[in-house]
Amino acid sequence: MAIVPDGVLLTRHVKSCAGGLTGVMVCAATLAMAALQVACIDISTHPPAARNSPVRQPNSSIAHQSRAAFGLTQPSSEVRQLANAILLSSDHAGQAFIIVDKRDAMVFVFTANGILRGASPVLLGSARGDDSVPDIGLRPLSQVRPEERTTPAGRFVAERGTNTTGEDIVWVDYDAAVSMHRVRTTNLKERRLERLASSTTDDNRISYGCINVPVDFFDSIVAPTFASTTAMVYVLPEVKPVQHVFSFYPFLANQTY
Repeated sequence: MAIVPDGVLLTRHVKSCAGGLTGVMVCAATLAMAALQVACIDISTHPPAARNSPVRQPNSSIAHQSRAAFGLTQPSSEVRQLANAILLSSDHAGQAFIIVDKRDAMVFVFTANGILRGASPVLLGSARGDDSVPDIGLRPLSQVRPEERTTPAGRFVAERGTNTTGEDIVWVDYDAAVSMHRVRTTNLKERRLERLASSTTDDNRISYGCINVPVDFFDSIVAPTFASTTAMVYVLPEVKPVQHVFSFYPFLANQTY
């Protein structure tokens, strides 16, 4: 993982999402994409969104020092507890932060004050697991076995970057070649847009480990979060206990909210 000082934006050299420097991109062979036909909604005037609808929160200047503000969005209890624990411990070092819930295949983007900017379904690594194979970022895709296609859990200092085609992405775990990027639809057989729009999480596991988000959500919510700085990304585990992944979680998650 790339550790950088607070407020410093680094420019990475070009690398593919899940293979070596000459590997093909993780989630597709080319940059061709189709815009996901799921519009963001303003939850200030609409009821809570279903799981398959990206949500954009209205702007707010209210500071939440110890409790995350989800508005009308209803996250899992683990997401709510982790967000509150991050704020209580100041683990995010005053930066914006993102939580990825692998079990529910959802992503939540917060301001530094803990105010939810937006939430959306995501596509994740096809293999169940919380760790990356040590040399996975150096291999071409042809050498990545199905059981190794995991989205790693943990705390990551994420930053903007580009892949081999020049597409702007967010590097989550650079060494493992895991990024967050716009959904790619080059392989029509994978039905990635349909998977994002479905009401179940059973079909959201399709990538080599990268986190695919709807195009509009990436452009309007994710990209601006990294416009001039890094941000923290917390990926909840699906196998390990949460407290084994986040050291600040055990004594803070049990607080009454």
